[in-house]
Amino acid sequence: MKFEIFQSETSDKFYFRLKAGNGQIILSSQAYASKASCKNGVESVKANAGSDANFERKEAANGKLHFNLLAANKQVIGSSQMYASKATMENGIQSVMTTAPQASVEDLTGGKE
Repeated sequence: MKFEIFQSETSDKFYFRLKAGNGQIILSSQAYASKASCKNGVESVKANAGSDANFERKEAANGKLHFNLLAANKQVIGSSQMYASKATMENGIQSVMTTAPQASVEDLTGGKE
């Protein structure tokens, strides 16, 4: 599992995504104005992912399930993909909880700040 830091092709904003070993994105960030604040977001995920209490489970209007990872101040620091069942969503949460704290970070921005 690894974090990827990347920049939007249509704006100057930075984002991170957490990818599973199979390449599937299991957590995505909000937009950040700077790479430094994006890196801080990654560190916040690493610090907060270990506690189940930091995961907010949600159901979309279409019945699909997803989750948000919350920081200590209850702000959303990452959001999941949509899941078809509660069991697959819970597997996604467990995956983030067990692997995000030690996941590597890959910067795809080519040195842009």
